[in-house]
Amino acid sequence: MTPTAAVADDLSGSPLWNPDLAPTPPARRTWSTYNIAALWIGMSVVITTYTLASGLMQEGMTWWQAMLTILLGNAIVLVPMMLNAHAGTKYGVSFPVLCRASFGVRGANVPALLRALVACGWFGIQTWIGGLALDALAAAALPAWASLPAHVWIAFAIFWIVQVAIILRGLDGIKILESWSAPLLLGGGVLLFWWAIDNGGGLGRILTESSRLQTTHTPFWQLFPAALTANVGYWATLSLNIPDFTRYARNQRSQVLGQALGLPPTMTGFAFIGVAVTSATIVMFGEAIWDPVALIARIGSPPVIILGALIVLVAQITTNMAANVVSPANDFSSLAPHRISYVTGGLITAVVGVLMMPWKLYADAAAYIFTWLIGYSSLMGAIGGVLIADYWVLRRCELSAADLFKVEGRYTYARGVNYRAMTALALAVLPVAPGFVRAALTPGGQVADPTLLDALYTYAWFVTFTVSFVLYLALMSHRVRKSA
Repeated sequence: MTPTAAVADDLSGSPLWNPDLAPTPPARRTWSTYNIAALWIGMSVVITTYTLASGLMQEGMTWWQAMLTILLGNAIVLVPMMLNAHAGTKYGVSFPVLCRASFGVRGANVPALLRALVACGWFGIQTWIGGLALDALAAAALPAWASLPAHVWIAFAIFWIVQVAIILRGLDGIKILESWSAPLLLGGGVLLFWWAIDNGGGLGRILTESSRLQTTHTPFWQLFPAALTANVGYWATLSLNIPDFTRYARNQRSQVLGQALGLPPTMTGFAFIGVAVTSATIVMFGEAIWDPVALIARIGSPPVIILGALIVLVAQITTNMAANVVSPANDFSSLAPHRISYVTGGLITAVVGVLMMPWKLYADAAAYIFTWLIGYSSLMGAIGGVLIADYWVLRRCELSAADLFKVEGRYTYARGVNYRAMTALALAVLPVAPGFVRAALTPGGQVADPTLLDALYTYAWFVTFTVSFVLYLALMSHRVRKSA
């Protein structure tokens, strides 16, 4: 299916319009299958992917159980990813604009703001990791660096400033950045894997040693539900705002193939590299070093440290610029289109990301998986259920792009808010809220004596997606029309 033509109406006078939110014209829809796949490679090859499997293994999974869980989780989240991506390619609209069809032209600010806040948290986490890598690089190049007071915080601030400079250049560089960095990141991953095999005594020995990564021996089926939900939650944010990128795709084939080729294989493959390398550290150093930044510093060879740290820095920047800046920048812009541009929204993201204290979010592997990933997945699932039910079931993929920018139009509902969508969103999150509170108050995020509500929380994304999907259709049944 080819994208629709540009909107003929002049909407520039609407308070809901600005050049960054306007539908992408056909001339700018140039992203090919490679560009979309490269986008996903650039976002997936990052330290949080590398450590995802080792985090599961620390909780008790074997290496192959962790790989299976990651692959399945990414295959599942790929489905809503492609469904939400369709509207971006067909109409050239971003995520906050698409939300107007279901939540109302004013009500769309609620899901947009929720998505933006999660992205701010992720921006902070990736910036903190990038700062640690920069600190390792500086210490290797300048021996006196480590003696500086608060050298880690200085590196964190420098890395933050570099990203702000990129934000100030706007969106045009994302396509080029991802396309050029993808081969570099894949090459770096292959070299890292080769290093692990060469120094760890071969792949067989490495996989044998991987059993020592299991610090506990919790039964697989007890861990699996929460682990699967966490892996779905890992990209639950992008499954919502994927229209921010597919609005530039040449056609539906480009976005579907690009995502299928770029997401599940890269996530699973790079997570496996993380397992192999971490297992090799047991052979080499007698202990498991699951943080690649710590491993780079441990190796001790300045050329290796510098090259490894540079690759990590590129990985963090490509992920942050695409996954954690584009969406919140658009989301914040949609709150006040005539006052907040894409660049201003990106700067807000950078500031809020620091205020969320990412060093605490990333400090504990178990809490990172079972509280952060699962917790926000409940919100993302509830929003996704409404969006997909509205676009695919109620409207059958037919929207009025012009009305998405009209204060008085098809998507006005009650003063710009569709309270049925709001109700579905709130009620969908309600069943998992008690479990989240208990997990957040429990060190490591795993409750010792789980109740039914705790069990529901382990399936947070699945529960909230299903409930909001069904509730929204039930509440909107009287408004079903043949056209949008």
